[in-house]
Amino acid sequence: MQLVDGRRATLEALAGPYAALADRLGLPAAAATYEGEPPTVAELEARLEKDLERGVTGAGPHLHDVGLRSEQRDLRGFGSQGEQRIAVLALVLAEAEALSLHSDAHPLVLLDDVLSELDEDRRHTLGEIVAAGGQTVVTTTSAASLPTEPAQHLAVVPGEVRAV
Repeated sequence: MQLVDGRRATLEALAGPYAALADRLGLPAAAATYEGEPPTVAELEARLEKDLERGVTGAGPHLHDVGLRSEQRDLRGFGSQGEQRIAVLALVLAEAEALSLHSDAHPLVLLDDVLSELDEDRRHTLGEIVAAGGQTVVTTTSAASLPTEPAQHLAVVPGEVRAV
């Protein structure tokens, strides 16, 4: 029960930032929800023999999901690959925002090759979002992919990292 309550509280803390960031990145009416109920003692007892036989617990929070939606559509089943990627990107950025609000430090955000999946408008929006937050490392195969000016630009060449 405590694990489920903690997960629900985490999703509640992420829901607002997630919806705002997803909207800015072009995913309207986005929502993140925790999907699952804690098992009852009776349910766990009823499954005990089968679970011991299988060597796996068949009920509990480890089987619960985070639901990501846009305009009431479940993005897992009914979202395009681009929408799913924007949802995950918004969730990562929302997590960083929530962590900054609950501590004195900003987390380091690592975004590996996310720009190749975004159109020019979304790249610009992402550049604005990361410029306004804490430290973010964005990897890309082309510096021109990020339309905003980075605070620092490093190029990785075989065996070496160079400031550009």
